[in-house]
Amino acid sequence: MIEEQRQFEDIAPYPDSIFQEKMQHLVKEPGFEHAVKWVLPQIDYREFCNELLQVKDKDTFQRKIMAPFLEMLAAKTTSGVSIEGLERVDKSKAYTFITNHRDIVLDTSFLNLCFLRTDYPTTQVAIGNNLLIYEWINDLVRLNKSFIVKRDLPRVKALEAAKELSEYIHYTVGTENQSVWIAERQGRSKDSSDMAQDSLIKMLALAGDKDFLGNIAEINLLPVSISYEYDPNDYLKAREFLLRRNDPEFKKSQRDDLFAMETGLLSPKGRVHFTVGYPVTELIKNIDPEMDKSAMAREICNIVDCQIHSGYEIFPINYVAYDKLYNTQEFASEYSPEEAAGFERYIHDQLTKVDVPELTGEDKEYLYQMMLTMYANPLKNKLQARDHCHARDGIMDK
Repeated sequence: MIEEQRQFEDIAPYPDSIFQEKMQHLVKEPGFEHAVKWVLPQIDYREFCNELLQVKDKDTFQRKIMAPFLEMLAAKTTSGVSIEGLERVDKSKAYTFITNHRDIVLDTSFLNLCFLRTDYPTTQVAIGNNLLIYEWINDLVRLNKSFIVKRDLPRVKALEAAKELSEYIHYTVGTENQSVWIAERQGRSKDSSDMAQDSLIKMLALAGDKDFLGNIAEINLLPVSISYEYDPNDYLKAREFLLRRNDPEFKKSQRDDLFAMETGLLSPKGRVHFTVGYPVTELIKNIDPEMDKSAMAREICNIVDCQIHSGYEIFPINYVAYDKLYNTQEFASEYSPEEAAGFERYIHDQLTKVDVPELTGEDKEYLYQMMLTMYANPLKNKLQARDHCHARDGIMDK
């Protein structure tokens, strides 16, 4: 067992045996101090450090430190964080929770908050090494039950890293009986049209001693939908679409990712809702095992997509955006004229934050259309899931 743990020590969360050692190092980091004071300007940092240094393990850290922090963040920046479908989660079992991806930091933070509130085990969290901009961020996330996804590697190294990651997930779920979380795709879906990536499913099936479907069944895949009423990063995503349209070679900087994390953390999000789906293990029994691996991966992606799309919570602004984008009144009964006008003001205010010089009228119209698209797509996908998925997978609409 210890040898297996050592095999993954470069990507796994820090073991509890070195928790206090790593915490002692973390609290001395100027970058960590700056971040804490920026997020919690009224905090007594010395007293906070003393509190951190009393913590001895990751679970206590999450219960005593992270849970109160996330409750404060939810109270200040949301109109409530809620979850449904928890009855489909067996506390005695480990899962691979797979979700759509809206916010860099808060998707799993708020999911784990829902688990902490209801005394469910929290989940380990996959985080890309591209976000570990500073060494203290690497330390912080690994003290908080995160494991590392190695990205942007040469082809041979990338295949080795994918196999290591798959083996780690199988080991954590199957041997350690601890749940993990992973996004359904690399990076956030900027237009809020969430689609699972075949390559992710293939990675998950690399480890294990069974066939493709058997290896997927081993990790107990369970889709969860995340719905934010407002996405604080919407204007940044629209800006990225514009810059990429104007320059196909455009690439975000590390500073862009850091600013997106900061914006997502502290800006208003409205209501945040999670819907737990149904374990994929039963649903993949209908897949023909004679299909090639690519076809099987695509089928599993379709199952994940259908569950995530079916589970969206649809807010009035989603109906407004859909009607405006498609020039229809189909959902006019779902929102008031005041809600429609309020959404227009919201989009206008957000787009004034786009810091691209010399925007043309065409640019502004493009940004506006992209904002509508982001808020319309969850409704569009939920409607398609209702029409095409439920009869096949036995999933009922909410």
